[in-house]
Amino acid sequence: MSIFVDTSALYALLDRDDDMHARAAGTFERLLADEPLLTHNYVVVETSALVQRRLEPLALRALLHDLLPAVAVAWVTEDVHAAGVAALLAAGRRTVSLVDWVSFEVMRREQCDMAFAFDPDFTTQGFALVPTA
Repeated sequence: MSIFVDTSALYALLDRDDDMHARAAGTFERLLADEPLLTHNYVVVETSALVQRRLEPLALRALLHDLLPAVAVAWVTEDVHAAGVAALLAAGRRTVSLVDWVSFEVMRREQCDMAFAFDPDFTTQGFALVPTA
């Protein structure tokens, strides 16, 4: 079974000033050795935009050429996108993004119950976080 990789983990890996950087780096190294990793293309777009806007250009290159090749990227289908949009609108919350709702849908469809993430919304949706608190 795969472990889902969220934007919060990818960003922490790239930003040495992030409070979670050391935990992210140690966890990623361990996961690479032991677990298949999964994300989706919306996370790639979201992370790329954040990194491009907030960090140096080398960080974007590291994301695209060093980190992401180690992660299987699922392409969001029309029905997964529609399920994410429906969940977003039904929730009526401003704090959980469309990318997160799509992530939850991808995880459920892939029977993935763990996320490499620092976003508590994953636990709210019933997923375990790696690293654990």
